[in-house]
Amino acid sequence: MSFQEFIVRVPATTANLGPAFDCVGMALGLWNDVVIKSSDSFGLTVEGSGMEGLPKDKTNLVAKAFFRVFNEIGVEAPTVSIQCSNRIPIARGLGSSAAAIVAGLKAANHLSHCHFSTSELLDLAVKIEGHPDNVSSALLGGVQIAITDGNKITTSSVNIPEGLRVVLFIPSFTISTEKARSILPSNISRDDAIFNVGRTALLVNALASGRLEDLSLATEDRMHQPYRKPLFPAAKVIMQEALLAEALGAFLSGSGPTIVVLVKEHEMSVVYRIAEAARKANIPGDTRILDITSVGAHILS
Repeated sequence: MSFQEFIVRVPATTANLGPAFDCVGMALGLWNDVVIKSSDSFGLTVEGSGMEGLPKDKTNLVAKAFFRVFNEIGVEAPTVSIQCSNRIPIARGLGSSAAAIVAGLKAANHLSHCHFSTSELLDLAVKIEGHPDNVSSALLGGVQIAITDGNKITTSSVNIPEGLRVVLFIPSFTISTEKARSILPSNISRDDAIFNVGRTALLVNALASGRLEDLSLATEDRMHQPYRKPLFPAAKVIMQEALLAEALGAFLSGSGPTIVVLVKEHEMSVVYRIAEAARKANIPGDTRILDITSVGAHILS
């Protein structure tokens, strides 16, 4: 099977947005590109983030997802060359694994003439990833509420208020999702559950209605961030400094260690305050200002 090469472009994502643990994700304007070419033999290369440590064979998440589609269809996969150009930092809580999975699924579905619907692709993505928040926003773009009911994934898109952007502080160190999940308690108190449920509802309404003044309260959390504090003790101080610089809200991105700060103005003041707080805490890292994108994974010819 010969075909014209194409590119799959997939956004970075942030999950949880504070209280909405494992059920809300948001797509960011930072993109991975995956080039798919017809080839006589399988090959996979990685450039950019993860080029030293990521596998270059069929165990790579892009390849695993790609071949999963053809296994599900029950037909032989075409022989391809996969070139990954990674701009999303690895193991920083910005959805690098979700981006890889979605890229592989999207590429294979394109070659199978869209055998699977978008909702079916999302179901497959969740089976591979294990939770729906990052993959839903990577596939669909924007802010997505995503819940699992048995094997079915239900999503609902939330409005992105005009002018809302993010400032990221991306530490140089990494945190594995497995480690960050392993330290969470099996059960939480009723008070903490009520705390998070209320703030998740407020978060969705703040975004949908444009009541950005509610975001500071709406991004508070008692379900996961307090327990992850030992993995990144300085995170609380950095987030506090962001709020003192008139940021709208701040939270750990997914399992961390990246910190996401919501802003509509004062971006450079926020950048300065969080960078200075990180410097005082002796935490090396980078700051970035990104748009929130309503565009999910898509094909470029």
